[in-house]
This record gives sequence, C-alpha cells and structure tokens, in this order.
Amino acid sequence: MKIKKFEDLECWQVSRELTKMIYEITKNSGVRKDFGLRDQIQRAAVSVMSNISEGFDSSSDAEFIRFLNYAKRSCSEVQAQLYVALDQAYIIRDSFNSVYKQAENCRKLCSGLIKYLRNSRQPRVASHESPVTS
Repeated sequence: MKIKKFEDLECWQVSRELTKMIYEITKNSGVRKDFGLRDQIQRAAVSVMSNISEGFDSSSDAEFIRFLNYAKRSCSEVQAQLYVALDQAYIIRDSFNSVYKQAENCRKLCSGLIKYLRNSRQPRVASHESPVTS
C-alpha cells in the first residue's frame, strides 16, 4: 500500500486511538478534577498525533525523522503521566495497562518508521515540491 497521506500511516492511526483513550480516561476518572495532569496528558497525546502528521509533510526524511522522534518522546511522556494517575488512584491498573501498551505500540511503530526512513535509498520529496533537474 502506498502512503499518500498521514492518515495512512499505522503509527498515526495508533496515536489517534491513544488520544481517544486518554480523553476517555480524563473524562471518566479522577484525572478530570486534576486540571494540571489532565491538561498535560491530553497535550502529550495530541502532540503524538500532531508531530507524526506535521513530520509527514516535511521536505526531507531527516526532518520527518526529527518529528517522529518528538512523537516517540510524547509517547513516553504519556506513559510517565499514567504513572501519576495510577499512583494517585485516579485510574485502575487495567486502564493503566491498556493505555500504557497503546503508547508503547505507537512508540515502536514510530521507531520502525524511523528505521525504514534511515535505510531507504531514495530521498522522499514532499508532494508540494518538484524535484530539481540539472
């Protein structure tokens, strides 16, 4: 399958589900009243989606890789904040495990895409640019 838009990327699809899970937790648990934690964990989850989509539209593989690394870091941030929610008894262990695994899966998919981009032989040209000919 040829990737034509960021929505085609599996890592973006998984990040979208991660974000939905985070918003569900922040609506229906003790996190909803901890405004600082709620806002931070939501921003981190949205950052994963945003960095993948923003990087996809970059002009080079190196720049896309940079944004995928930001997305990976945001996955780790979500996981760290899940520990806060668990330690404060805002969420139960099952919810923690489910969302933590989703963030881990997203991070692994981003890592796999980074590896692919680093090993690809042809530089990627963004759709809005035309290649330069000599």
